[in-house]
Amino acid sequence: MFEQFDLDSALLGGIQNAGYKKPTSIQELVLPVAMTGKDVLASAPTGTGKTAAFLLPIAQHLLDYPRKSPGFPRVLILSPTRELALQTSEQCTQLTELTDIKTGLITGGVSYDSHIEVLTKNTDILVATPGRLLEYLESEKFEARDIEILVLDEADRMLDMGFSDAINRIVGEARWRKQTMLFSATLEGAGVLRFSQEVLNEPVFLESHPSRKEKAKIHQWLHLADNKEHKFQLLENLLKQEGFERTVVFANKRETVQHLSGKLYAAEIPCAWLEGKMHQEKRNSAIDRLRTGHVKVLVATDVAARGLDIDDITHVINFDMPRKADIYLHRIGRTGRAGNKGTAISLVEAHDMPVISKIERYMDERLARRNIPGLKPQYKESKVALKKPKIKLTTSQKKAKAKKHAKRAIKKKKS
Repeated sequence: MFEQFDLDSALLGGIQNAGYKKPTSIQELVLPVAMTGKDVLASAPTGTGKTAAFLLPIAQHLLDYPRKSPGFPRVLILSPTRELALQTSEQCTQLTELTDIKTGLITGGVSYDSHIEVLTKNTDILVATPGRLLEYLESEKFEARDIEILVLDEADRMLDMGFSDAINRIVGEARWRKQTMLFSATLEGAGVLRFSQEVLNEPVFLESHPSRKEKAKIHQWLHLADNKEHKFQLLENLLKQEGFERTVVFANKRETVQHLSGKLYAAEIPCAWLEGKMHQEKRNSAIDRLRTGHVKVLVATDVAARGLDIDDITHVINFDMPRKADIYLHRIGRTGRAGNKGTAISLVEAHDMPVISKIERYMDERLARRNIPGLKPQYKESKVALKKPKIKLTTSQKKAKAKKHAKRAIKKKKS
C-alpha cells in the first residue's frame, strides 16, 4: 500500500481519488530512493505507472519544503511530445488536488500569450516539451535558476526525436538543481546510458521487471501472413470482430498509414489516422475522435503516436513490425493501462521473423501463433537451423585429412 512510503495525507487522498489501489513494481522501486533526494536512472516499460513514480516524491518534496518567496517553477518535467506532457500535467493536478501545489504546462502548438501566466505566476511544477521551453529560455522569458528537481521522461524517445541539443542546453541552465531523474522504456544501446552519465550525479539504477500479474494485463500473439494483401485481410477480419472497441494500428510509413486508412473506409471500418507532419489541430481532432468513441480505430506511425496516452485502448495491432524490440514495447504499452487488460497482435511476414526472435529474447517469452479460419498462411514458419556438433578427430584422421587436402592442391596446380 502507498502508506508505507510515508506520504502526506493530502497525497494519499489524491492517490485514493485517482483510483490507485496498490503501487506497481516501478513505483515500489523508485519512491523510497527518490524521496531521499538521490539521482535516479530508471527503466520501465510504458504503461507501468512510472509517471506517478516520479510525481509522488516530487509532490512530497514540495510539501516538506514549501516555497519561501515568489519565483519561477521549482520542478521541471521534460516530455517528448505535447500529448504526453498534457497527460503528465493532468495526472499531476489529479494527484495534488488536495494540496496547494500548482502545475503549469508549456508545449508547442500554443501561443506565447497562453503561457504568460505559467511563466509569471508561482507555478511549482512545470511540465514542458524541450523545443518550446528552449525558445523561452533563449528569449529570457523563462529562468531555470530556481529548478530544484529535473525529470527527463521517456528520455529514449526524446533522444530519438533529436532533442539532445535542446535538453543539454536546458540541463545546463538548470545546473543549480538538487536532484535529477531520468526515465526510459529501455536502456538498450549506448545512447541513453551515455547521456545519463552527462546529466546524472551518482544515480541509483532501478530496472522494473513487471510482475506476472502486470505482464498478464497485455495478451500477446501473432498471425503469420504471406504478403501485404494477406495482412490487410487479417486486419479487416480482426477489426470486425466483437471486443475491438478502441484499437491503435501501427504502420512504419506515412504512405502506409494513408493507404490503410483508405482501405479501411472502403471496407466500412471508419477510422482516424495520425502521421508525423500533421497540423496540431488535425492531430488533436483525430485523437479526440478515438477517445470519444466516434471511431474505434486509429492508424498511426511511431513518430505520430509518441506521447499518445489513452487509458482504455483495448487493442494494439502491428500491421508493420517495428525494427527494434524497445519500439515494440512502446507500442504495446498503449494498451493494458490503468488496471485494464489489453491485447497486442502482430501481423508477421517471413522477413519479420528475425525481429520476432529479438522481441521474444528481450521479453523472455514466446509469442503465441494463431490462425484465422479461411485466412491460414501458405508459408510455414522456418525453424532456426541447428549447428552440427563438431566431432573431434583422432591424430590418424587429422593426418588423413591433411593428406587429402595436399593431393587436391597438387591436382589444382597441374590443371
